[in-house]
Amino acid sequence: MITTTFFLTSLIVILLPGSGVLYTVSIGLTGSRKDSFFAALGCTLGIIPHLVVTLLGLLFIREINPTIFNLIKWIGAGYLLYLGLGMIRSKTGPTAHEATTSATPLAIISKAIFINLLNPKLTLFLFSYLPQFIVGGKNATIQGLQLGLFFMLLTLIVFILYGVLAGSFSVFLKQSPQIFLRIQQGFGAIFIVFAVQLALF
Repeated sequence: MITTTFFLTSLIVILLPGSGVLYTVSIGLTGSRKDSFFAALGCTLGIIPHLVVTLLGLLFIREINPTIFNLIKWIGAGYLLYLGLGMIRSKTGPTAHEATTSATPLAIISKAIFINLLNPKLTLFLFSYLPQFIVGGKNATIQGLQLGLFFMLLTLIVFILYGVLAGSFSVFLKQSPQIFLRIQQGFGAIFIVFAVQLALF
């Protein structure tokens, strides 16, 4: 059941900086507001598999087959590490034209989906979080779906706002290549930290 408590708790969780937020903000800073929208959309779509697993009760795969769970975790950590190293190793910041044309919408969305898809923490969160708001006596699956879709909608809205705010600073950064480069490398370092955290989880 969607309550005020569910809304506020979800909002707080979504607002907390994570790999999805970081990616959306980085796209907003280095690309355009339109690009940041695609990043937000991709991160939101990346929630769907976790929601499906949660609703089907397949999260217990962690206990049934820890090898599969660990494989997903390590792939996710490796992907974040790959993104982080790519940002740090970059020697030049893109110009305004390059920043808005270097990545297609499909590429941005795909990368965002993988960032959330390969994070098993999201499944664990949804599995432990959604049941707290399911009311007994009603179809639990339908309630879980409603809660999950609302969580996704809220995620999309918040991430779009993050991207728009970041985009407000993008013009300045594109005119300052060195500052842009340092910020990009900073994002890369944070992605590496997230990768380590995910690997040790």
